Amino acid sequence: MVTHVRPEAQGDERGALLSFLAEQRGGIRRSVLGLTDEQASARPSASELSLAGLIKHVAEVEQGWVARAKQEPPAVARDESNWHECFVLVGDETVSSQLAYWEKVAAETEAFVRGVPSLDDTFPLPKAPWFPPDERVSMRWLCLTLIRETARHAGHADIVRESLDGASAWDLVAKEQGTAGE
Repeated sequence: MVTHVRPEAQGDERGALLSFLAEQRGGIRRSVLGLTDEQASARPSASELSLAGLIKHVAEVEQGWVARAKQEPPAVARDESNWHECFVLVGDETVSSQLAYWEKVAAETEAFVRGVPSLDDTFPLPKAPWFPPDERVSMRWLCLTLIRETARHAGHADIVRESLDGASAWDLVAKEQGTAGE
């Protein structure tokens, strides 16, 4: 998982945007290292957030935004009746299944962003009270929105993990790289 974004090749704006997104995904994925599904589903703070729920949420959000950019419906339709399920594992969902799904979504995001003719191409925002009516946004906006959303939740994941067992982001990077305790 990416922990440092290398400088982009000259003029590779798409590569730079996708690299920053991959870095933030890595922070969230790293937060569940060594945890059981039960531990990853725990809510150790005043918040209702769990690590498992954060993974599920960011995967759904990423897939949903890319679908909207393709002018397709999101894979999972959320409304007031099921919004709460976007932050918890339900049925036979596991952390592993959500990570695998997110990996698939990430590959689709990368292929889509690399394949659009221009980052200046636009798509309509969905109808919602928090968006201006008839607003269009660029593919660049899409990438920046995904980075922002993922980074926000990567910060949440750091706090939730540290609340669970005291492991900090530094500890988790060392564990991932096999250098813990050195």
